[in-house]
Amino acid sequence: MSEIGVVRISVSLPPLLLKEFDAALTRMGYESRSKAIHDAIRNFVAEYKWTEEDKGLRIGAITMVYNHSKRGLLKELTETQHNYETIISSTTHIHLDERNCLEIIAIQGEAVQIRGLTQALVTKKGVKQLKLSIVTP
Repeated sequence: MSEIGVVRISVSLPPLLLKEFDAALTRMGYESRSKAIHDAIRNFVAEYKWTEEDKGLRIGAITMVYNHSKRGLLKELTETQHNYETIISSTTHIHLDERNCLEIIAIQGEAVQIRGLTQALVTKKGVKQLKLSIVTP
């Protein structure tokens, strides 16, 4: 595929998410959805690029919002966290409303393990948003 020009894609979104996206891009001064999506994808790639290239000990936090009423999700999240217990220092669980929970997971370990945990969590159906923050002591 050539790096010159553009490629058109189609994306399916829940109507409320699209409405929120449109409102945000308008407030931020974007002239088009394409430019906002372009920037969002570029930020996504940059944010997770370290997971492919970086090695060594890292510390940070995973912040995750998920639908706790999604059948089987709590069991999957718990099992995943148990699989990575050597890098999880602590977790904080907060009930946001009747359907949504916020979980903050403090992590310390090798970059490859953090990458594995992050990818295992974010791909679960019912996880609405996940943010990984790596900090330097």
